[in-house]
Amino acid sequence: MKLQPARHIAGELRLPGDKSISHRVALIAALGEVSSEISNFSTAADCASTLSCLRELGISIEQKQDKVIFAGGQELSTPLGPLDCGNSGSTLRMLAGVLAGHDLTAELTGDASLSTRPMRRIIEPLEMMGAKIESNDGKAPLKVHGSSRLNPITYKLPVASAQVKSAILFAGLNATGRTTVIETSPTRDHTERLFNGFDVPVTTNLDHSVTLWAQGRFLGGSMTVPGDVSSAAYFVAAAMLLADSQLTIEGVGLNPTRTAFLSVLTSWGADISTTDVQTERNEPFGTINVRGGLNGTATATDRTLSGSMIPSLIDELPLLAVVGSQIEGGIQIRDAAELRHKESDRLAATAANLRAMGAAVEEFDDGLRVHGPTKLHGAFIDSHGDHRIAMAFSVAALIAEGETEIDGAECVAVSFPEFFPLLESVAQT
Repeated sequence: MKLQPARHIAGELRLPGDKSISHRVALIAALGEVSSEISNFSTAADCASTLSCLRELGISIEQKQDKVIFAGGQELSTPLGPLDCGNSGSTLRMLAGVLAGHDLTAELTGDASLSTRPMRRIIEPLEMMGAKIESNDGKAPLKVHGSSRLNPITYKLPVASAQVKSAILFAGLNATGRTTVIETSPTRDHTERLFNGFDVPVTTNLDHSVTLWAQGRFLGGSMTVPGDVSSAAYFVAAAMLLADSQLTIEGVGLNPTRTAFLSVLTSWGADISTTDVQTERNEPFGTINVRGGLNGTATATDRTLSGSMIPSLIDELPLLAVVGSQIEGGIQIRDAAELRHKESDRLAATAANLRAMGAAVEEFDDGLRVHGPTKLHGAFIDSHGDHRIAMAFSVAALIAEGETEIDGAECVAVSFPEFFPLLESVAQT
């Protein structure tokens, strides 16, 4: 994929459904007592993997345009073969939690990238609850031997992970008592919001713990999935970085555990506002408005992203590193070693690609220091098959001098197959 620099960003967008919400609402609808019609379901390949696995587990799912319809009152059945989760860690980890609470055995597999990612973080709590899980030295494939009568646990997460928290809560639906997950840093809370939204009570406590009080079954019903705010981030950043831009993104998710990047960019001087905020199934959504250039008032003097900020920024960190190369004084990212265990080593990939475009970058075990402002130049970019890297450096290409080529750009289909057509529709060259 070859990209040219842009003069500004202009237009209005509506984005495909949020990937994180789509995964979770699909699992909820599959377990629901009545039929569910989900509109604006994510078009991401990752979410298609979740639907495919559910079908293999005997769940009847009908797709009509952007709607996904689940028949209610269904039971999971033993699949005929391994369940292919593709590149989706969300599918594998959360579905493992679902399977742990059912009397069946199923094997979860994935592609080469997913098969390198750490899974002990879900194996340990699910086995404490009474499931038995075979693995490849703590990695996929996983063979889950479930039970419909699990033990409730109180479990403190050793690493901040919404996927692990969600796996335990899904397993807790079939535990005989109170299941509590204790977080050291708050992570995205879609699972808790959607459990409550579909009539399974979950309490979020002041100490960052989440409690599922008893066994439960979802009611089911309809939902329109908000636009994916992580996908919106790339357009917001591009509009921020190009003077004279004017961009509106409608119907996008505004869950507070996902919008930290908006606060960060605003503190760096971006002119961003949100309007028309509404909620559905406890999930807020609304309109994001961006004016180009650093037109706002910068309030952040220490541009270090670290500590408890990291879980809520984890998907946007490569993009924020690109933005940081344009900010006076640059930025620093620390406590983000988890980025080395994503679809690629995102710290190494971000550092290498920024250097290729002319930026000065220091790399640490747990982060980066990006110096700025730097005038980037077009370069050959290695996406490492990672959708977040490909999209972050597509934004860099828009503000660079000369042509940029992104190798392996087709990997964006994992999360956002419409990305390049939508980018082309608003980028004025």
